[in-house]
Amino acid sequence: MTFKEALTFDDVALVPQFNNIPSRTEPKLESWLTRDRKIDIPLIAANMDTVIGEELAEILLSYGTTPIFHRFAEMEVQKGWVKKFGDRIFVSCGINHLDRIHELLDLGAAGVCIDVAHGHSDRMFHTIEEIKKRHPNKDVIAGNVCTAMAYHDLVNAGADAVKVGVGPGAACTTRVITGFGNPQFSAIYECAQVAEKLRIPLIADGGIRGSRDVVLALAAGASCVMVGKLFALTEESAAMKQEIDGKWKAKYRGQASEDFQTDFYGALKEKTVAEGIDFWAEMKGDAKSLIEDFLGGIRSGLTYGGARNIKELQRKSEFVRVTPHYLKESMPRAY
Repeated sequence: MTFKEALTFDDVALVPQFNNIPSRTEPKLESWLTRDRKIDIPLIAANMDTVIGEELAEILLSYGTTPIFHRFAEMEVQKGWVKKFGDRIFVSCGINHLDRIHELLDLGAAGVCIDVAHGHSDRMFHTIEEIKKRHPNKDVIAGNVCTAMAYHDLVNAGADAVKVGVGPGAACTTRVITGFGNPQFSAIYECAQVAEKLRIPLIADGGIRGSRDVVLALAAGASCVMVGKLFALTEESAAMKQEIDGKWKAKYRGQASEDFQTDFYGALKEKTVAEGIDFWAEMKGDAKSLIEDFLGGIRSGLTYGGARNIKELQRKSEFVRVTPHYLKESMPRAY
């Protein structure tokens, strides 16, 4: 029996390319969120209840990127988001209660993110088709998937962008519980081979620990990158925050965690098991500082890739596979 090889971010590195860019401030970072919607930076915050709220949304908008609000709030709260921000935001839904989404889109939301754990399904296709039939001019982001075939099928169903990533999130246990998933670098790269032909943006979702992972995801073919935990640990996130052992910490949780499901549904759904965890982690400062750190790293990455923009980075990218010793060699050593 032979197996296809699949790689994580830690298994690869980018080879520097000839550079004729005089300054690291020169590269442009605009990209695409959906087929018809541009964003000024290739970063979006995860549509999770411990991440996105009005305060973080304001900061994201100031950088020219689009907030995607989560679906786990009372309908009146979601209506309030749409009334406040209008067509600058997306809302979210599952594959049930589409009457609510139609109402929010009618109210003025720019589009919807259909967000389910395993997005390569017949019900997902029908959901995309139903939303597009009633709202042909609204953008639909669909996910999550982790194979080229799944990406292709969601685009064929009418998706304007596809979210890629099954199992790499900091609070996700899907791979541990089920054995299913595709290492995130390979998932992005394989889907991007199809995306290059179909011209529908690919959103890399999960596994981001810093600007290195963002650069790798973009170079592999993602149009933008969704970040959860790191945004959750900022001062402006929607996460619960409290002082623990003398340090301010924020609570981050997966939407499939027992903690979340107990809060939202009253208990774990019958005949299911939690596929996520919750935890408290030390806060990392304000969201603007996090975004600036990301953008600085991305701009530096573009210059090492000899690229003035993300598309050029993707065209010129040369990857090598590395051993576990690569990351050890890469770390600063004060000894």
